[in-house]
Amino acid sequence: MKVPILELKPAYEELRPELDAAYRRVMESGWLLLGKELEAFESEYAASVGVKHCIGVANGLEAMQLLLMARGIGPGDEVIVPSHGYIATWLAVTHVGARPVPCEPDPQTYNLDPARIEPLITKRTKAILPIHLYGQTADMTAINAVAARHGLFVLEDAAQSHGARCHGREAGALGHAAGVSFYPSKNLGAMADAGAVTTNDDGLADKIRHLRNYGSKVRYQNDYLGMNSRLSELQAAFLRAKLPKLAEWNARRVKLAARYREKLGALTDLTLPSVAPWADPVWHLFVVRTAQRDALQRHLAAAGVGTQIHYPVPPHLSRAYAGAGGKRGDFPLAEKFADEVLSLPIGPHISAHQVDHVCDAVRAFFEKA
Repeated sequence: MKVPILELKPAYEELRPELDAAYRRVMESGWLLLGKELEAFESEYAASVGVKHCIGVANGLEAMQLLLMARGIGPGDEVIVPSHGYIATWLAVTHVGARPVPCEPDPQTYNLDPARIEPLITKRTKAILPIHLYGQTADMTAINAVAARHGLFVLEDAAQSHGARCHGREAGALGHAAGVSFYPSKNLGAMADAGAVTTNDDGLADKIRHLRNYGSKVRYQNDYLGMNSRLSELQAAFLRAKLPKLAEWNARRVKLAARYREKLGALTDLTLPSVAPWADPVWHLFVVRTAQRDALQRHLAAAGVGTQIHYPVPPHLSRAYAGAGGKRGDFPLAEKFADEVLSLPIGPHISAHQVDHVCDAVRAFFEKA
């Protein structure tokens, strides 16, 4: 049996009529940017998250970058970011000229640890940028409390958490604003790069609408030093077709995660994901940990099981940030996770039978060991 880590075609097969209709609707309209499809998606997605504003942009990285720009964060400023996670979060900070200040994660959930934030705050700190990693939100109640004490902006990286909840509130509505990715592999994925900003702040939303379009809301009248970062009509139409399925697809992921936890829970050499009592994760990824990660990955590949490492190189050890002087030992938790994490297949089109095959292969590895 083959169990791929990711397949995108089954989503199209399930929604073929809706997605084909979306394509035809846009092509027949003759309007490809900043039109009715985008306006409709922005309204529908904002309603689904529970915020006043959604502003479609080109991708998740630029969503975060635009928010930092809109807040006036730049050279000389600092933004607290997770030490463990995808480098895009750090890049958004760097691209506006500010300095990312890494904060180690909660060892149970892998998300930014609120208890570690306060010692990192200086007079230069302007924002906290937590990632809702692997589909479980960070502890936003605690993070917001720290931010409130110090007057800091809270920007969520909600790229992996469409539909996830913290104390009953949805990711993307938990801070002052959020950057969202609709990369094809996400729980709500477009057919190419796509992203959005969500917020309840009227002024911030208005400025983002300028900034995403060269700093202009009226053609050839530029109010800000903006960017070209627009969510196309075609991707907005595809996302509109998929959005009504998001809750159902997330529910399928939840069932598969429960199956993994039931069937692998007895393995003492394998650490399974931990869920906070206030969290409702959507299982963008199902990430396990073991000191024998590389050997387990090879074993699973031989059994036809696809896996991936999210993420193998902590940002502070990447070549991109070599000039910042980071070295091994600076962030031991991030480094340990990079050496041990392994993502098992999960998604709305993975079957229970496939999960059972993965679990059988994992158990066989540890029984032989």
